[in-house]
Amino acid sequence: MNTLDSLSLRRNLHQIPEIGFQEVKTQQLLLEMIAEMNQTYLQVKTWRTGIFVRVEGKSTYTIAYRADMDGLPLNEKTDLPFKSTHQGAMHACGHDLHMAIAMGILSHFSEEQPDCTLLFIFQPAEEGPGGAKPILEEDALADWTPDEIYALHIDPNLPVGTISTKPGLLFANTSELFIDFKGQGGHAAYPHTANDMVVAAAHFVTQIQTIISRNIDPLDSAVVTIGVIAGGTKQNVIAEHARVEGTIRTLSINSMEKVKERIESLIKGLELGFQCTAKIDYGANYCEVYNDPKLTESFQSFTEKQENVSFVQAKEAMTGEDFGYFLREIPGMMFWLGVDSDFGLHDQRLNPKEEAMPLAITHMVSFLKNKKGN
Repeated sequence: MNTLDSLSLRRNLHQIPEIGFQEVKTQQLLLEMIAEMNQTYLQVKTWRTGIFVRVEGKSTYTIAYRADMDGLPLNEKTDLPFKSTHQGAMHACGHDLHMAIAMGILSHFSEEQPDCTLLFIFQPAEEGPGGAKPILEEDALADWTPDEIYALHIDPNLPVGTISTKPGLLFANTSELFIDFKGQGGHAAYPHTANDMVVAAAHFVTQIQTIISRNIDPLDSAVVTIGVIAGGTKQNVIAEHARVEGTIRTLSINSMEKVKERIESLIKGLELGFQCTAKIDYGANYCEVYNDPKLTESFQSFTEKQENVSFVQAKEAMTGEDFGYFLREIPGMMFWLGVDSDFGLHDQRLNPKEEAMPLAITHMVSFLKNKKGN
């Protein structure tokens, strides 16, 4: 697969974004492209809507490379000629680039047998409910268990040609947050006969801000964001139901536990104060992305010697990534790839510069060629 093919694949993938575990068209397109490659060294398996491709190397030492597949439930607001054709879905986190880059690397090694055996993991549902954890829980890689694992993520804030990472903690622990308040609805003219859940939810949104400012060590970063608050049906009806949706992000497991403990305490107080019931759902929980120090330092050393890319030392980010589950089981690392976009991740106007793709393919091909089995 040449640069032009990778670009075309990225654009085709961008037009058919699919939500987690619904990546049927995406899987089919990738399988068709893989089938056109030289099959001498390849073995292919499917898992749900994901794909595993093993490239037999000269040694059995196995290095995995993971690319996520799913889009986000957003309506695209770009003017790209290849914009999403799926209403309510968009590749707003760069997974279309991730897949196209992985396919470019795979294509190279389908023609040139690697020293190490390679395993390409096209993983569904990174944005939710999470694909990495069930892959590991179901032992889906049992026959092809890798010795190391790598992945990249685009970074709109870095210029094209930049690679950035760090040993140790890279991305935060994350948890979704959904809370449903249920009370007694009623007529706006008779508030004394009802329990207003819009008011209850509003109090919660105000109170939750104190968790970070008053319950978390200021040297241990944490973020609680409420992205959605919804309740009521009509302007003169007191709402019997309200829903709050948000996200929790912490750099330490202890802080995550503390935030949840405080949320549950606040909810108990609101149930008493507003004579209502509240149900908490933490949704998808992702563990931290913790880069293996030795492998990361080796990757950094290699990158710093390359002429077509520049290396920048990363800082910890509050980004969430289920690649962290792989890293709990398999030594490896993730790095940022600069794509220089005016709009950030999860923005409906995200438009990464495609010039980053051939650089990433070339870099990872060279890096993997440089790896020798133990």
